[in-house]
Amino acid sequence: MEKNRFLLDKKKQLSKKDSSNIGSWDKKIAGLCNKINKKKNYYTTSSCSGRIVLLKYSDKKIADAFLFRNHGKVSFDLLKKELNRISKEYSGLVEFQMTSCIMHVACREISDAFLIVNKSRECGWKRSGVMGNKRNICELHSTENMSFPVMDEGEMMVDDEYLKLVLGIANSKLVRVWKKIDRLKGII
Repeated sequence: MEKNRFLLDKKKQLSKKDSSNIGSWDKKIAGLCNKINKKKNYYTTSSCSGRIVLLKYSDKKIADAFLFRNHGKVSFDLLKKELNRISKEYSGLVEFQMTSCIMHVACREISDAFLIVNKSRECGWKRSGVMGNKRNICELHSTENMSFPVMDEGEMMVDDEYLKLVLGIANSKLVRVWKKIDRLKGII
């Protein structure tokens, strides 16, 4: 009975319209998601290939937090253009973030969950683990992250040299994340 429930849940999940803000898988992680979803004992419930964002700072989750979001490398000119636009539209504290790849995978059996977590860790997704309650869900997560305030009340808090430096680091971290995605795709 439980195995049939898993198959029904998988079919339902994979037939659902994508409810993410971008409406589809990130291109850099789509191949891995497809490969996992073709496996009989797994299906993905959410994913992100890593991104660079500017968002409204808040202690609480807010619906319209994103002021800029990009799942690829970002040029300094684009970042400055977006910061200039934001300075005219928003007066609160603006945070720069580079976030790592993350995905949630439903697994038929707990042993399947531990198998994919171990493979993920081998590929550098060090913050991966099993979350279980009614379903066996794995959170596969890498460690590359950056977060700091860049603007408040429409005024920059950092200079261009600092922004260039951290943007270069953020772009390098994204490339490292994408290599981890490719490594995991190769051994799944």
